[in-house]
Amino acid sequence: MSASSSRLSLRITRQELVLIFITMVWGGTFLVVHRAMAHSGPFFFVGLRFATASLLLAFFFRRYLKQMTWLEVKAGALIGLAIAGGYGLQTWGMQTISSSQSAFLTALYVPVVPLLQWIFLRRPPGLMAWIGIMLAFTGLVLVAGPQDGSLTLNAGEIATLLSTLAIAAEIILISRFAGQVDVRRVTLIQLMVASACAFVFMIPNGESVPTISTPLLLSALGLGAASALIQVTMNWAQRSVSPTRATVIYAGEPVWAGVVGRIAGERLPAAALLGGALIVCGVIVSELRLRRKKAVPEQAPLEP
Repeated sequence: MSASSSRLSLRITRQELVLIFITMVWGGTFLVVHRAMAHSGPFFFVGLRFATASLLLAFFFRRYLKQMTWLEVKAGALIGLAIAGGYGLQTWGMQTISSSQSAFLTALYVPVVPLLQWIFLRRPPGLMAWIGIMLAFTGLVLVAGPQDGSLTLNAGEIATLLSTLAIAAEIILISRFAGQVDVRRVTLIQLMVASACAFVFMIPNGESVPTISTPLLLSALGLGAASALIQVTMNWAQRSVSPTRATVIYAGEPVWAGVVGRIAGERLPAAALLGGALIVCGVIVSELRLRRKKAVPEQAPLEP
């Protein structure tokens, strides 16, 4: 006689613990970026942020740069383009929405991934993915603050939602090249490309170089160091952590951003907080997988 039971696997490795810490740092950066928008345009700040990160990494990793390969240049350029698009749109959106709201909306990139895989790779989402997508969409409606029974999004919210596509591409590309490239060199390239692209994006956005102030320099230096730490760690950890498990960990980012934002005085409405909770639940649920564990067949007792 045999039986089967279902269980959810949530084992945590050393690399995943490091990613959890990085997610806490990542969540805290939202408020810093939001405050920096009072001193700079969005794309100049993103460019300055990643230029600072690039200089820091170039200093620490200078002895490894001579061995750079074409594959590392290609990987770094593709990831850098995704980073520029994701962080640029996200930062642009923070001109009109709070850091907490931005963080919750950004988390929507996770349940969007199964839909993109369905469209481009013909891989239909599973049951858990569909449940996560429905939870996340319900959360989006609450975070966005529906009016008169309809979903209304301002320019900042739309830009943040568009940034989720680029962020999803970043995670997928990092996993695609993990294990094939040197983490130090590819991280430096992607940050340099992200910085250059952000400065170029200033032109269509009509931005000019702002007055360099102490708050702007301190924000850029702090976020540059944080960005360097985050990107190196992501590239290192995702060599052994699957995209699925990585994105589940990254789901904690908006939670930490919400905590930091609340400490700083941001107050989201109760409906928005509930929506944020639903988005986080949708992120986690969409990436969980049911595993079947077969029970060992019972053996009949031996005859005496």
